[in-house]
Amino acid sequence: MDARRIDHIHLRIPEDEIEHAIEFYQGHLRLALEGFDEYKEGESPIFHFRLTADTIIHIRPTEEFVHPERENFDHLAIILNEDITDVKQELEDAGVIIEREGTPTGATGEAPAIYVRDPFGYLIELKESVSETA
Repeated sequence: MDARRIDHIHLRIPEDEIEHAIEFYQGHLRLALEGFDEYKEGESPIFHFRLTADTIIHIRPTEEFVHPERENFDHLAIILNEDITDVKQELEDAGVIIEREGTPTGATGEAPAIYVRDPFGYLIELKESVSETA
């Protein structure tokens, strides 16, 4: 196998809380919403948020949603192209709780990061680009 990158992450959410997904991922994290018209028209069971040109987060609303627990899911890490201090302030101003901060090592190296939960309990690591901290 010659893997290149992650194409997408697929998250389930409660069927009756779609507006919370849009508020968090599009509103707070500023990710582009895509495929929502097809979802609303019943043409697709999912919609998604564009993370980068070649990476998306699929969202599948479902009646059978079960909140994630630490035992079966820890977190999704996203590298940012902006200063983590600015992102932290913006999220705090919007009422998003910063659960913790640190300087974790990931695939691209060590850099400052903050951790927040989306409305459904998924932990999201927002990490400054390693090149920004070098």
